[in-house]
Amino acid sequence: MPPIDSWWSALAMVLVIEGLLPFAAPAGWRRMFAQLLQLRDGQIRFVGLASVLAGLLMLWVLAA
Repeated sequence: MPPIDSWWSALAMVLVIEGLLPFAAPAGWRRMFAQLLQLRDGQIRFVGLASVLAGLLMLWVLAA
């Protein structure tokens, strides 16, 4: 188990990455969310699941 500082560092990086698009291109960010609102729940769940699996795969590869 990584130290607690690693978890806080990971959370900080997520916040930085998540904040880049609305900071750099707020109009594009707004259009993207308008398009996301048009998706069905199943489509959004699939994107969420794909993101979780991609993240877990990346962690597995990096830990090896």
